Amino acid sequence: MQAGWGMWDANWGWSGALFVITIAVHAVGVVAIARGLAWYHVKGWHALDARRFTPTRSIALIVIVAMCLSALHAVESVIWAFAYVQLGAFSSPALALLYSVDSMTTRGSGALPIAPHWAMMGATEAGNGMLLFGISTAFLFALMHDLWRSHLLND
Repeated sequence: MQAGWGMWDANWGWSGALFVITIAVHAVGVVAIARGLAWYHVKGWHALDARRFTPTRSIALIVIVAMCLSALHAVESVIWAFAYVQLGAFSSPALALLYSVDSMTTRGSGALPIAPHWAMMGATEAGNGMLLFGISTAFLFALMHDLWRSHLLND
């Protein structure tokens, strides 16, 4: 049975909505992490206090931020998985989540078949995942860059 254009339109509609929702979740999360860093007396991205941020503390901070970003990616995968189950693409939440993580990380396992008329969602989720991971990478890079500059300028 082939899907008509109506099903593809719904596919694009759901994909677009999920794309926007997960980008918004990620943006809110990244801003919350940045505010948390400021609360932790980082005093803004451009005024790191090298006396407080020893190499050990800097490493710990990077690990904590990376774990927070990972938690955001997990929440975003759950959002997509929930949609897959609600739309009937998967009957099992566990399979939907595995498919979502595969798509979000662009791993793309062929071991989890999805109906052809929902396949575009997996491809769209992969594009979404690339953008989300890019935002996370840029955020971590900015943090590491500022920590590095702080150590170099104050040693």
